[in-house]
Amino acid sequence: MKHHFCSSGAFLFIFLIILVTICLSIEAQTSNPSSKLVSKKSPVASQQHTKATLTINSFEKGGDGGGPSECDGKYHSDNTMIVAMSTRWYNDGKRCFDYITISANGRSVKAMVVDECDSTRGCADDIVDGSKAVWKALGVKENSRDWGEMKVFWSDA
Repeated sequence: MKHHFCSSGAFLFIFLIILVTICLSIEAQTSNPSSKLVSKKSPVASQQHTKATLTINSFEKGGDGGGPSECDGKYHSDNTMIVAMSTRWYNDGKRCFDYITISANGRSVKAMVVDECDSTRGCADDIVDGSKAVWKALGVKENSRDWGEMKVFWSDA
């Protein structure tokens, strides 16, 4: 009888070890210790692709962009990969100098946010306003019907 009790106790001990190991394994797979708890990104933003309308903007002095960029108070060359974003995506400047990925025409390009396209002053709420460099990198020809306005997807880079 004593021998039977030891076998049952050993079985129970091994069973508990296996159960604890499985529980710890599941917990380790579902936790993400490297994720940040605080982010400076807009709550609207995500790593998913967000549908937008890409428009063209000149960031140079005297260009159609108006004044200097909101992020740094400077003008920028239209040959640089830069964008302005609608007010909600610009997020009170929290996206300044961050890069976004813009996808269209089977291509993806990275551009830096330097300005706001102010939605309280007539800019639509879904605008990514890109420099000529962004348009050219997406493979859009200046004489094509898409030049100036087209549907794209964007995400944080």
